[in-house]
Amino acid sequence: MIKAVVFDVGETLIDETRIWSRWADRLGVPRFALLGLIGAMAATDRPFSEAFALVRPGLDLDAEMAAWAVEEADSLRENFDEVDLYPDVKPAFAELRRRGLAVIVAGNQPPQAKAALERMELAADAIHTSAEWGLEKPHPDFFAKVAEVARAAPEQIAYVGDRVDNDVRPASRAGMKPVLIRRGPWGYLASAHPDTARLATVVDRLTELPDLLAPAG
Repeated sequence: MIKAVVFDVGETLIDETRIWSRWADRLGVPRFALLGLIGAMAATDRPFSEAFALVRPGLDLDAEMAAWAVEEADSLRENFDEVDLYPDVKPAFAELRRRGLAVIVAGNQPPQAKAALERMELAADAIHTSAEWGLEKPHPDFFAKVAEVARAAPEQIAYVGDRVDNDVRPASRAGMKPVLIRRGPWGYLASAHPDTARLATVVDRLTELPDLLAPAG
């Protein structure tokens, strides 16, 4: 029996289109070019940071973000707000809670992401980030921490994400039930991966989760 549902953030809860588009504008390349390269990174199992290196060889990403923060302190820059929240998130969270499941957010995110998510007033029991824990997926210790904050045995936890490498495989190894959300470049690709077929349940919308994990009646 599933007692807790834990969610990744990027392309699970947050549509990252505006983030990547702002990056393209910042780097002075067409948005389609950068978005296409991000998709190529997903398709070839390469980190998205390599897309930046392709359009701007030698780019120091940390230095660029620091400069951007100084120049446009009041803009979202590489961050997100409630406009970027997928529309199925709030109804799914509310219904999962109504059916008695704990709802937790825990993904690879920088420090400022926690406050951004908290401002959205989600029906979540807890919100955590990798920056807060000093742990990142797919490390097993991240999923051990997930079980700790969920206060449930691994087999009682469903972990919902959009990637095979960061979500499906490590959640399965941790003894959890992986659920793949089929959206974003990683999610669509992952939905056709043999490991997903073997290890995970695939959904197209988060609103499918209540009937999947806690059927009424």
